[in-house]
Amino acid sequence: MDNRTLIKTGVAGSVIAVLCCSTPILVILLGALGLSAWAGWLDYVLMPALVVFVGITIYALYHRRAEAVCCAVEAKQSQKKGISNE
Repeated sequence: MDNRTLIKTGVAGSVIAVLCCSTPILVILLGALGLSAWAGWLDYVLMPALVVFVGITIYALYHRRAEAVCCAVEAKQSQKKGISNE
């Protein structure tokens, strides 16, 4: 998976987990479906999911930055040697 996809996945998952933790959207949805007994277990699922998705986002941003630094170093080295990228 490339960094752009990982960033999108991490941000989308984090937003969904935060919305379900901070608003009663999921509780209302589970109640409407007749599954309100599961609402007590939401904290055991949503908090670890939030941590995982934030971790994915941080991982992707770290690797994106590392790639940018690596490309910048390679470009500077090729300019010193007189190699043209054209």
